[in-house]
Amino acid sequence: HLVESGGGLVQAGGSLRLSCEASGDTFDAYVIGWFRRAPGNEREWVSEIALRDGRTYYRDSVKGRFTTSSDNAKRTVYLQMNSLKPEDTGVYYCAATIGTEVIPEPLEHEFTYWGLGTQVTVSS
Repeated sequence: HLVESGGGLVQAGGSLRLSCEASGDTFDAYVIGWFRRAPGNEREWVSEIALRDGRTYYRDSVKGRFTTSSDNAKRTVYLQMNSLKPEDTGVYYCAATIGTEVIPEPLEHEFTYWGLGTQVTVSS
């Protein structure tokens, strides 16, 4: 069970931090991914973190701007988004799959559990 929070409306250049709270057993046996769906587009992968060792992986367009981290004691994964651009607008989802290593450029079907999403809107 995954629940996202932290979305909102922000001006270009601003920041938001999304949270993904997970319930269930063996939190560090999962890889958590962040995906987003922009209006009229398909859902795309943004970043991921392997909870066992904290290793992260990002799509090129967010490298240097977004940071994924986790607080395993709180069973929460974060997506810190800085220098936001209008093209970052969309519904952001966290997703989970069992594993201990990040998946290079994963596809949706590689993740089993999904949250309902949180809206991020970046105005120009």
